[in-house]
Amino acid sequence: MKKVLSPVRFLSIGYIFTIMVGTILLLFPDAAKNGYTSFLDALFTATSATCVTGLVPFDTFTHWTIFGQIVIIVLIQIGGLGFMTIITLFFMLIGKKLSLYNRTIMMQSAGSYNISGIGKLIRRIVIGTIIFEGTGAVIITSILAKDMSFGDALFKGIFHSISAFCNAGFDIFGTGSLTAYKSNSPLLITIMVLIIVGGSGFIIWSDLIDNKFNLKKLEVHSKVVLVFNAILIVVPALLFLMFEFTNIGNGGAFTDFSFKDKLVNAFFLSVSPRTAGFNSVDMAQLTSSGKLLTNVLMFIGGNSGSTAGGLKVTTFVVVAANLYSQMRGHNKVVLFKRQIPDKIVKQSSALFVAYVALIIISGILIAAFDEFSFEQIMFEVTSAVGTVGLSLGVSAAGNTFTKLILTFLMYAGRIGGLSLLSLFITKENNEYILEEPKGKIIVG
Repeated sequence: MKKVLSPVRFLSIGYIFTIMVGTILLLFPDAAKNGYTSFLDALFTATSATCVTGLVPFDTFTHWTIFGQIVIIVLIQIGGLGFMTIITLFFMLIGKKLSLYNRTIMMQSAGSYNISGIGKLIRRIVIGTIIFEGTGAVIITSILAKDMSFGDALFKGIFHSISAFCNAGFDIFGTGSLTAYKSNSPLLITIMVLIIVGGSGFIIWSDLIDNKFNLKKLEVHSKVVLVFNAILIVVPALLFLMFEFTNIGNGGAFTDFSFKDKLVNAFFLSVSPRTAGFNSVDMAQLTSSGKLLTNVLMFIGGNSGSTAGGLKVTTFVVVAANLYSQMRGHNKVVLFKRQIPDKIVKQSSALFVAYVALIIISGILIAAFDEFSFEQIMFEVTSAVGTVGLSLGVSAAGNTFTKLILTFLMYAGRIGGLSLLSLFITKENNEYILEEPKGKIIVG
């Protein structure tokens, strides 16, 4: 029999191939304004773009030419939608039917649980992406056109609309992300909406459309995403408002802002760390509480089957619900009156441990071979594995070893912790017909 790659391995290799093509293109002299980019910096940037992260070794606008910026935004679009979505769309356009193998890979890529509706889901993904990115580009262009030429505003509008919708965090303002626009509420709100829609998940859109936006009829997955997304936006925003409001204690990033700007930037700080990576204030100016809260949000990330990365909201909710059930002495995990299968609970716990392990091990390695504070290192590795892109300067100033670690973390965060572990499994682990003798272990 002909041996085929598993869907996970196919997707993992596909991302590596996309990254390497992007690296080669970014090495072209025409891609950099000074005509030169080292292989490591090109690889780092291509990985960051393909894995929709946003960590950069240098400012995107300052270093890269228009050609280089176009390469980056194409990589972001491919990485955001998933390269398998692009391939599937091509097959559909030329009239080629999708095989069961291709549908299985596409289901894995899009985070869908229904293999029969993949064709319809792909059409909705493409149409939805065009509508949201197109609308975002028009709005951003109209805002920026007041301060620059229309051509420049149009290019920036398209670039930042795609970057925001794909939760990438790359910018070409050359002013430290959106810090120069911290008082431009229309721009910040537009970016926030694009981040939320892109990070909500493609199957959420499909479920809402199928049920005509009747929230009661939605799948449990969709209900969990919508409810806890709202909680993870509102509650952290209020906390940021409290932590950064004034100069009491350790100081606050919002000290000199008007109340309206404080409110908008608090919500922006709540939304962006969920794998988008744009920042409207200097992250180094945040209080220690603000930085720690940002770390937590970066770790949680966006939603499964979306343009976002991180642990994922649903995974975090299942782990939290399991903890709550154990505290109450219950053996079942129930969400919205539906019992969550034990397999999902175990996978969620494994993912949680895998991400924590990646962060701790990477943090220890960087601390051993580079000179940064504990706060800087943990912030950067969490940002990398969460495919966020917020930085305290480690990506730009780190040595070769640090950049290689961060490059690996960005890739691991994009394909997922369990997917990464499965790459090293050579045999399928079938359940034993005969059970092993049970052993008791005391925990807790």
